[in-house]
Amino acid sequence: MLYLNRDDIKLAGGESSELYVKAVERALSLHAASDFVQPLKPYLRVNGQEGHIADRIIAMPAHIGGESPVSGLKWIGSKHDNPSLRGMERASGVIVLNDPQSNYPIAILEASLISGMRTAAVTVIGARHLAKRSFRDVACVGCGVIARMQLLSLLEQFPDIASVHLFDLNRDSAARLASELSVRFAGVRFAVETSAEAAVRAGEVVVTCTVADQPYIPFEWLRKGAFVSNISIMDLHKDVFLRADKVVVDDWEQANREKKIINQLVVEGRFSRERLYGELGEMVAGRKPGRENEEEIIVLNPMGMAIEDIASAYEVYAQALAADIGSKLELFGGERAHAAGGRG
Repeated sequence: MLYLNRDDIKLAGGESSELYVKAVERALSLHAASDFVQPLKPYLRVNGQEGHIADRIIAMPAHIGGESPVSGLKWIGSKHDNPSLRGMERASGVIVLNDPQSNYPIAILEASLISGMRTAAVTVIGARHLAKRSFRDVACVGCGVIARMQLLSLLEQFPDIASVHLFDLNRDSAARLASELSVRFAGVRFAVETSAEAAVRAGEVVVTCTVADQPYIPFEWLRKGAFVSNISIMDLHKDVFLRADKVVVDDWEQANREKKIINQLVVEGRFSRERLYGELGEMVAGRKPGRENEEEIIVLNPMGMAIEDIASAYEVYAQALAADIGSKLELFGGERAHAAGGRG
């Protein structure tokens, strides 16, 4: 069994947006072709409904087919106050990959880097299909670790981006992120805005990267032609979903649960699968057009799919194997493995 910690993953190319865009596009194409198995992910909430929405551990199992089938599980935990109270990243976890022939585990990988980068790849792919072709202005609300990955990936993949508008309740976080990114992307203007409204109104592409548990972005803040990648799920008021020209999700069954905004609207009888424009994989596979004119306001509401994590982790695993990166672990231990084999 191969073990890859975060440094190993970086060494194997796991900080490259290109690796994740390729892997996630594969996963979305397989999703559109129904060549996957993905049970609804269970949420472990120790404090139940009294706890913060970001305080949970999620089990995300999946199998993807295609030319390189693989099964696996992402087990990822989050506490909203980890950064402020413990000086730790909000989320942490592991991904286990299994050989689909034997179902034996073949690799364990640190999860948070892969999870964050594959989420950024979803935004990139969404922007390719759903944003205006000529977009130059990006807005990002929330300026933590996830925002950094989102913006790095967008800036790597869309070199015509001219300005990035940042807002965070902690202004220092926004300023630090602006300073860091400006070193690498010297031709881009980074503006730290004084309000979420100012940032959102400035963006042709808007990305939410918060731990908000209540909506705060109304439809009126969105520019004509805006594309919103609603990564943190709870940021948009209900009227955004009802008034947007197109609403796209990654997977309808995943999106319509856990009392998130879409699920609330469905329960109220104001939204349905029929009203949904489509799933992102349908656009990737060419089954539905994405953006059809420059005026459309389009919302992507991706809950996050295990097939994206497993496809991305497998790509990292393959790169690590080829480059002899990582640590080999014995599942049983030498003597016990020999004894188990002898019992035939």
